[in-house]
Amino acid sequence: MDITVKATAKLNLALDILGKRDDGYHELETVMAMVDLADYLDFSLRLDGNIKLESSSNAVPEDGRNLIVKAGLLLQRRFQVTKGATIKLDKKIPISAGMAGGSSDAAATLHGLNQLWELNLSLDELAEIGAEIGSDVSFCVYGGVAMCNGRGEKITPLPSLPPCWVVLAKPAISVSTRDVFSHLEVNDIQHQHSEKMLAAIASGDYYQMVEALGNDLEDYSLEKYAEISYLKKQFEAFGADAVLMSGTGPTVFAIVKTEKKAKRLYNSVSGFCKNVHMVRFLKPQFE
Repeated sequence: MDITVKATAKLNLALDILGKRDDGYHELETVMAMVDLADYLDFSLRLDGNIKLESSSNAVPEDGRNLIVKAGLLLQRRFQVTKGATIKLDKKIPISAGMAGGSSDAAATLHGLNQLWELNLSLDELAEIGAEIGSDVSFCVYGGVAMCNGRGEKITPLPSLPPCWVVLAKPAISVSTRDVFSHLEVNDIQHQHSEKMLAAIASGDYYQMVEALGNDLEDYSLEKYAEISYLKKQFEAFGADAVLMSGTGPTVFAIVKTEKKAKRLYNSVSGFCKNVHMVRFLKPQFE
């Protein structure tokens, strides 16, 4: 039995950092939404108990450093699974982009192996296991649109976003998540992006949504990385309704209301940035 699972990328529409936790992580509130940019994972059964990962990208480790392998080993240990799996990853989501590509792959692995190994675990059980792998994995298990609290593992599903188009671009740099958080002055932050975004989504108003976009991590990255700042300014100059860095970056995304305007943005940014995608937000599964 072969199984294929889609692993979709996420964007942070609002991200508030509330403080430092005793466990070393930061307490946060963030509204996240899936977009139709995805990796694809193919699963086939092995009887030797091994988990073998094969990736289409040379930049992706295929050993225990990969969250896909970590997710598989965790399921094996937790449920005494003696079977294994060959997992083939077709990588489309940009790597180290602030779009939860690795976390989404891990969530897809939980879904795929749950079917392949006939574990019959519920969505909530998979999400609980996902929280042990990474902060964004639980959200990726559920998908759609959600408010996430704690380290990001406490999930509250939200309705669909107002219809719109998104153009996202990743500059050819990498950003250290640890570096971004280590330079964060929590006491100086007084934003309420998530609260405003929740009100905007509840109203279903597109213009209220774009006004509510915000990311507490953006200021440091804009100051340190000229590529991120330049990309944001170009999106704004080309007529985006709103522009924001996702997560810890470096991906920057622009929101517009019409496909025509999205194509114009896409073509303009593609002239100087290679990794550009025109996407839409995905509807929540529960709708």
